[in-house]
Amino acid sequence: MSAPAPSPPSIVDAEPLPRQDEVLTDAALAFVAELHRRFTPRRDELLARRTERRAEIARTRTLDFLPETAAIREDDTWRVAPAPAALDDRRVEITGPTDRKMTINALNSGARVWLADFEDASAPTWQNVVLGQLNLIDAHTRSIDFTDPRTGKSYALRPADELATVVTRPRGWHLNERHLQLDGIPVPGALVDFGLYFFHNAQRLIGLGKGPYFYLPKTESHLEARLWNDIFVFAQDYVGIPQGTVRATVLIETITAAYEMEEILYELRDHASGLNAGRWDYLFSLVKNFRDAGAEFVLPDRNAVTMTAPFMRAYTELLVRTCHKRGAHAIGGMAAFIPSRRDAEVDKVAFEKVKADKDREARDGFDGSWVAHPDLVPIAMASFDAVLGERPNQKDRLREDVSVTAGDLIAIATLEAKPTYEGLRNAVAVGIRYIEAWLRGQGAVAIFDLMEDAATAEISRSQIWQWINADVVFENGEHATADLARKVAAEELATIRAGIGDEAFAAGQWQQAHDLLLQVALDQDYADFLTLPAYERLR
Repeated sequence: MSAPAPSPPSIVDAEPLPRQDEVLTDAALAFVAELHRRFTPRRDELLARRTERRAEIARTRTLDFLPETAAIREDDTWRVAPAPAALDDRRVEITGPTDRKMTINALNSGARVWLADFEDASAPTWQNVVLGQLNLIDAHTRSIDFTDPRTGKSYALRPADELATVVTRPRGWHLNERHLQLDGIPVPGALVDFGLYFFHNAQRLIGLGKGPYFYLPKTESHLEARLWNDIFVFAQDYVGIPQGTVRATVLIETITAAYEMEEILYELRDHASGLNAGRWDYLFSLVKNFRDAGAEFVLPDRNAVTMTAPFMRAYTELLVRTCHKRGAHAIGGMAAFIPSRRDAEVDKVAFEKVKADKDREARDGFDGSWVAHPDLVPIAMASFDAVLGERPNQKDRLREDVSVTAGDLIAIATLEAKPTYEGLRNAVAVGIRYIEAWLRGQGAVAIFDLMEDAATAEISRSQIWQWINADVVFENGEHATADLARKVAAEELATIRAGIGDEAFAAGQWQQAHDLLLQVALDQDYADFLTLPAYERLR
């Protein structure tokens, strides 16, 4: 192993946490410091490139496949590395934050994979960052248990061969970790999350017949994938494990990445595992990039944009074809429904919708899909079992019938649905409720029978911004204006106060959440990510 770096990062503005010394060891911090020194300057350049590309989209109002990488797309000979045994069958994956109870429940859920989330399903408090890492260490050493102080119920791991394979999702490139600084400069949260997990668990996971596996969020270009690949190469040499041990699945959840899927797989080909088709972040990216491109780019209510919309079908079918052409797994989107266990009829209708969604994905050629709740695992499993049988995946289904043009991916005008007043109200209601929970350190939040994460709040506030700036007229004749958004937000805040009572309202972060939602929804200077100003208020 390499010698420790001469100056490790400093921990600043953070109260000591129980057992933090098991995570924040000198050797682990030295590794994170070396990642920061080597790779943060390139991260900074790529963030600047995002800004330049967004300006180009604003000017041209279009996107296209890259002419400079045409040779990669046209070369039919290259493939990604074969999947390791632990990632060959991914027919159902469960997602969730890395708190102690969720860690046990997700591993025990019956899903093939658990996406252990330090990103959109986890508010990045220092406690969540450090103790989440500790929970994963304890899970891999089978020293984890949990007793619910409220109910007294105890949780423990099932036998090893019944547990889901862990695939960890670090934070996106845009977020820094303010509590860990080197020479006064915050370390990118992505390098903190990746570095600590990789350093502590890589060797151990190899001993368990698995490996350090990752989901890469909010990637916007193949150059960002190249950066990750270089990080993987360095990290594997640093701890002395074989190249190709790391595997990464990239979320294609930005519109720009949708035009570079093959190039992204190519850059990561020795470490690539697959691509995933997200929904809310993808729509958020569409709005963000084309927010001022005219009426033909105005999205209707988020719940009216299903995965069967023509431009969403183009995106998902291109993803399946791309993955299977290159030997990678294609992973479908999220079933976010949370069973109520109090209303059997609501559950029945929702379960039928989940089944229809997963049946469609399996028929389309996806090799697996996501759920947010353990009760949905059997439903999704049945959909993929019916298509896959005993096969681990269907990568041999090449989908050569699929032909997607550059224009198909941004053909939003094909939608018949329009923005509605109720859609505005729902965006405000969900946005306030989610942000309030996030400011209290909770990243995965059950709202109106759905498990919501930061992507939900992003699309909610972005749609409010877009509708106002496009002067949308709702079906009731009202114009989308800043004053109307303020009126709806005030009414929603009053509804919440009446529902939970003055004492609970005062104990929460409701006013702050209301104010922050209006800030990021109404400011003309559109914030690239809601979580950037929100992080400044997170304590």
